[in-house]
Amino acid sequence: MSAILSEIFLCGFIDDDDRNPNSGSAEEDVQAVIDERKRKRMVSNRESARRSRMRKQKHLDDLMTQATQLRKQNHELTTNINFTAQHLFNVEAENSVLRAQLGELGHRLESLNEIIGFLNDDDDHEPAVDSFLYPLNLAYLNQPIMASADNMFQY
Repeated sequence: MSAILSEIFLCGFIDDDDRNPNSGSAEEDVQAVIDERKRKRMVSNRESARRSRMRKQKHLDDLMTQATQLRKQNHELTTNINFTAQHLFNVEAENSVLRAQLGELGHRLESLNEIIGFLNDDDDHEPAVDSFLYPLNLAYLNQPIMASADNMFQY
């Protein structure tokens, strides 16, 4: 108890007159000072706990907002991926069709060039059939057929 009294005296809460051992009010004053310190500490702790709860609630609210934004972004990205995958599937299907058409047209071009070559070889001999009856013997058809990928598939 004397350690508490000396601490209170040094802090300036009571003066020399209050340290009179014959006086019961000195102990009451010491107890009042101790109670006041406890009350201030409790108020301070309550305020600190309230601020801590507020920070925790704000952090939780921020995390909930972030989770909502991330779910929305995830949904947008998933939709975009699905759209792009469907577009890729369509392009690959179209590419496959175009490759098949290219192969078929290449074969047709080879066949027509063979026919033209055959007709050009026949020009050295006398024509057996009149050009009216055989229209492929016309002069403008004796040119090789040229194809270009740029205008091959115009619609």
